[in-house]
Amino acid sequence: MKLDDLKPAPGSTKKQKRVGRGDGSGHGKTSCRGHKGQRARSGGGTRPGFEGGQMPLQRRLPKRGFNNPFKVDVAVINLEQLEVFSSGSEVSPDVLLEKGLVRGKNRRIKILGDGALSKALTIKAHGFSSRAKEKIEAAGGKAELIAAHA
Repeated sequence: MKLDDLKPAPGSTKKQKRVGRGDGSGHGKTSCRGHKGQRARSGGGTRPGFEGGQMPLQRRLPKRGFNNPFKVDVAVINLEQLEVFSSGSEVSPDVLLEKGLVRGKNRRIKILGDGALSKALTIKAHGFSSRAKEKIEAAGGKAELIAAHA
């Protein structure tokens, strides 16, 4: 098969309707628009969603929900997830993003104390639970707080 051999399946293409080419064509005079009326005019017709003056669907339905502009997006990481790092390494938000433990660049990170930590890690995050802090220090690591970005 060559590119010049390709053609559409039979019956899948139709000839374009050419309007306004004389009465003999069958699509002359009013060019398939009928006589007078809103849709016969140039630029005529209604906007999307218009229901002839009836209250449109997007206005009939109730609005739901609320978007809090002051919401702080926090990514939660448990201690057991940090076992993938080697002992003595530094864990920062950029490293967590690189490893795929966190999604989204500008999220704050909070470390929670679920699971056990057997390695001494230096962990930099925006927040720590009290249990997480205890477990990190018990394993010989450090929990360093990062200032929250504005």
